[in-house]
Amino acid sequence: MADGRERILETAYELFSRHGTRAVGVDRIVAEAGAAKMTLYRNFASKDELIVAFLDAREQRWTRGWLQAEVEARATDPAERLLAIFDVFGEWFALADFEGCSFINVMLEIDDREDVARAASVRQLSIIREFLAGLATEAGIADPDAFARQWHILMKGSIVAAAEGDVHAAARAREMGELLLAARR
Repeated sequence: MADGRERILETAYELFSRHGTRAVGVDRIVAEAGAAKMTLYRNFASKDELIVAFLDAREQRWTRGWLQAEVEARATDPAERLLAIFDVFGEWFALADFEGCSFINVMLEIDDREDVARAASVRQLSIIREFLAGLATEAGIADPDAFARQWHILMKGSIVAAAEGDVHAAARAREMGELLLAARR
């Protein structure tokens, strides 16, 4: 059986992923985790600290454990890996429980640029850009940081378009990605 910290974090992970961090209160988290509020605050000094832990877990599970792993399994060529992101996204967008990007969601939920949870979401987005810049470097792109920022705009835009209901968002982004790769190589 998971300890109290693990139960709370796992419950928060599921709830925050589905409903956002601001829509889910600590009372709901402890109730669904079957834990006492004291257990939450003994392990996480504040809700913001719990959100940061959620974002760290999301980075391990989503960014590294799913997206990067899928991309690396689908292609060996760096440029093909970049394009494979949108193939993976297409499958993700088609899921009935597609929840969008938690990093984007948290960043947009919190207006205060100094908030630790917002800063953590921005940091997580930068980790994704680092991955993209690495692929761009391997693909021989002259300015990998600028390219990674452009590619990330395609990724984030496709996620938002998919949330709007565009079932072809990933394919559209992949087409634009092919043009960007051709222009930058």
